[in-house]
Amino acid sequence: MVVRSLRDGSPWWPVVIYMAVIFAVQSMSHPPAPPGLDDKTEHFLAYGGLGLVTLRATSGGAVAGLGPGPAFAAWAITTLYGASDEYHQRFVPGRSSDVSDLVADAIGAASAIGVGWVSGILLRSRRARGEPPRSR
Repeated sequence: MVVRSLRDGSPWWPVVIYMAVIFAVQSMSHPPAPPGLDDKTEHFLAYGGLGLVTLRATSGGAVAGLGPGPAFAAWAITTLYGASDEYHQRFVPGRSSDVSDLVADAIGAASAIGVGWVSGILLRSRRARGEPPRSR
């Protein structure tokens, strides 16, 4: 399913690209980091973003009103990728694997996916009532 979707230009492309960027950065002995953020916050934010693009992909690009299945799938995919990333770091000179990083990954993903899920429910509710989309 995912491979066929990638050929069709589906919502899985952002997931693949996001994962590739994480892999490239985590392959560096001394990866660049934004100033003022600690390691756990970086993991929380990075995997929150991955969780959101994965949620979009697992819902087929339509986040409005999605059910718990796509949300759980997005969290599982994101968290498993975080686990594989921690394992990968064991082989990078100057890096180490840390379970607390994986916890930050999982919590970041769950938080962002939760916000995305609730936003989708609210969007569906507004559409059902016939309300126009909010302007920025």
